[in-house]
Amino acid sequence: MNDKEQELVSTYFIPRLYRKRQYILQQGDTCTQFNFVISGCLRMYKVDEKGNTHVIYFATENWWMIDLGSFHSRTPSELNIEALEDTTVLQISYDNLISLYTEAPKFNRIFRVLIENSYIAMQNRLLQNISSTAEQRYQDFVDTYPHLINRLPQVQIASFLGITPEFLSRLRNKLGKQKP
Repeated sequence: MNDKEQELVSTYFIPRLYRKRQYILQQGDTCTQFNFVISGCLRMYKVDEKGNTHVIYFATENWWMIDLGSFHSRTPSELNIEALEDTTVLQISYDNLISLYTEAPKFNRIFRVLIENSYIAMQNRLLQNISSTAEQRYQDFVDTYPHLINRLPQVQIASFLGITPEFLSRLRNKLGKQKP
């Protein structure tokens, strides 16, 4: 980035600290910030009508988190975003993001690529959830997110995988016994 672009980033992105269990977004509120994680861990999830929690996404250092539909349409979200640890993020509002696109057009492309990559990841996750066994989903999680295995509570990982914590425990024990 050139000096002007660096200045724009420092002007438009605001640092914010969220404490463990603090919400960045709650269901029913409108998502007003695009979040870049500096440190910590966030989860995006939905609570269904039966009270079950379904984790959709985790974001740790150098990852982005947003309810894109709510952010762009400026409508109430069906999702929650919560800090699982004390988490520092850089946030940019919708209006500031549009200003950034206008003042430094390269950011339009950067954010387009970020959103495309996120869409591809979500599409792959959806395909995996409908076509893989729980064991395959867990192994993919271990392979894709090895840094999260010991960092997240088992209940969070189980919710992300669409299984119970008890089943995850049995699965871990089974896989642990299979390794030489």
